[in-house]
Amino acid sequence: MRLARPCAAMLLGLTALLATSALARDDGRYANSPLKPWFESLHSEFGQCCSDADGYVVADVDWESDKGRYRVHLDGEWVVVPEGAVITEPNKIGRTMVWKHYIDGHPRVRCFMPGSMT
Repeated sequence: MRLARPCAAMLLGLTALLATSALARDDGRYANSPLKPWFESLHSEFGQCCSDADGYVVADVDWESDKGRYRVHLDGEWVVVPEGAVITEPNKIGRTMVWKHYIDGHPRVRCFMPGSMT
C-alpha cells in the first residue's frame, strides 16, 4: 500500500503533464479564423510569437504596468516582461496575451501584447 500511493501520484502527475502538452498544440480549430494570419505575423525581438509557443490570454489581475514596464503572473511567478518582448502594434482582439517559454524550469516571456484592462 505504501508503494501504491507514490506510484499513483506519479502517474497522475505524468497524465496531467501530457494532457497540458497536448492542449498546447495547434489542432486546426482556428484554421479558418480571419485573425489567424495576423497572429502568425506577430513577432518580438525574440522571434515569431506563434512559431514555438502558443499564446495565452492573461486576466487583468495577472498583469500590471508600472513606469512603462510590464510584469505578468505566470505559473505562480511574477515575471518581468523584457522590453523587446512587447508587441507594439494595435491589439486586434483587445485582450492581454502572452507567449511564454521556459529557462531552467521558470517561465519567461517571448512575446507580450497588452490589452485594454477593461
